[in-house]
Amino acid sequence: MSTPLFSPSYREARARFIQAAQDCGAQLHSDVMPMRGAQGEELAMDVAVQGPADAAQVLMTTSAVHGIEGFCGSAIQTGLLHSLSLPPGVAVVHVHAVNPHGFSHARRVNEDNVDLNRNFIDFAQPLPVNADYAQVHNLLLPTHWPPSPEASASLQAQAEAWGERRMQRAITSGQYQFPQGVWFGGQAPTWSHRTFRQVLRTHLGQAHQIAWIDLHTGLGPHGHGERIFACTDNGETLQRARQWWGPDITSVDTGTSQSVPLSGPIQMAIYEECPQAQYTGICLEFGTLPLAQMIQAMRADHWLALHPEAPPEQQRAIRADMLLAFNPPSPAWQKQVWQQGLQAARQAVQGLTTPR
Repeated sequence: MSTPLFSPSYREARARFIQAAQDCGAQLHSDVMPMRGAQGEELAMDVAVQGPADAAQVLMTTSAVHGIEGFCGSAIQTGLLHSLSLPPGVAVVHVHAVNPHGFSHARRVNEDNVDLNRNFIDFAQPLPVNADYAQVHNLLLPTHWPPSPEASASLQAQAEAWGERRMQRAITSGQYQFPQGVWFGGQAPTWSHRTFRQVLRTHLGQAHQIAWIDLHTGLGPHGHGERIFACTDNGETLQRARQWWGPDITSVDTGTSQSVPLSGPIQMAIYEECPQAQYTGICLEFGTLPLAQMIQAMRADHWLALHPEAPPEQQRAIRADMLLAFNPPSPAWQKQVWQQGLQAARQAVQGLTTPR
């Protein structure tokens, strides 16, 4: 596309998304947060509905479930509003900035330090316990940054004892006992959680078939869009997903994904809010930096949130590292992710309209 899709801020990304929705005649709906953004701007979860509002076949896209990852997700959604052709009877529901606060502040977590992709659990039940995380919490967030050689050596020793995959699961699968820690899933449904469920009820309650592409960045080889199966059924639904998006779809349950099984991912909501629909979905995860470097950037970001008195130079360096980890400035990377996002959306539309 000749029109720039990537924006330098949430404010500009939102403006571009809204303009693209208006340009193509999409219906726009906004749920505004009861707080302002990093630049004093309005924060909202915006929904653009392109195509008939009563469509039985719906493609949904979501951006900024992890706020800072919204730079990429928003760019793809804005591009799709300009470029995606829809056959009769099919609609697209673009949910822009599921976590607008994190997007605005260029953080992965929300206003309460919650990772939204760990927040969709049943809070009426006892909270899950991540015993492995408890062992490394103090090593992940030391008093001083960067960590001392001794702290780094202790964390490395634990990683070697557990193995890379167990360490990744300990840190990233979700934890509910340390509200200031990393990958915290919360202790109640967040504003974004509650609002997203309402979006599903309002805009997908009539759908018979739903395809969902949840847009993320951070894991995997630079510029590669891993298509991660995002449904609970690994039988018929996985087969359908591979028919739509190709045989290279990965799964956290089989260990073929760069990601690990999560506690309380956002996809749980669609089974509860849209039980009438046949749901087929993927997380489209675009690689940026090696895993260890990405986790280091996140640890520093969490440390900075706990230490706002850090020197300005250190603050700037930590924020720059976060952007490198989740929103690389490379035009080549941006072109790669846009092309893969467009391809995945076209494949979803084709899958929805192929007779079963």
